[in-house]
Amino acid sequence: MATWNLDNTKHHILICNGSSCNQNGAEELTQSIRKEICERDLDDVIHTTRTRCNGRCLDKCVAIHYPKGTWYKDLKPEDTVTFIKSVLEGNDYKEKVSHTFTDEGFVRNSNVPKGVSKDKEKVKKVSKIL
Repeated sequence: MATWNLDNTKHHILICNGSSCNQNGAEELTQSIRKEICERDLDDVIHTTRTRCNGRCLDKCVAIHYPKGTWYKDLKPEDTVTFIKSVLEGNDYKEKVSHTFTDEGFVRNSNVPKGVSKDKEKVKKVSKIL
């Protein structure tokens, strides 16, 4: 296992590789983003993490940019250049934004499904079964 030196890291991109995203090209997206970062010699500046499900399956494929806190939807490998450019410039790739972070919390774009509320009682019951 590697322990990366993050001293020069300015951006962290979390790329969903949960089952819905994987069925819709998450592996190809992950490799495309990492290749673009490598070709631009930005490995020290942009760190990527492949995650499991991020809970926004209708938005597949999902990536999240921190520290800005912007969630992206419907990303495809052909979006990579524009996506990385937006990350570096501090702009949002507006056509693909699902949620933005503000002092009030996450704000959903109007064209994005709201999703279901988390039911704590249901979670407790499932946890007991597992």
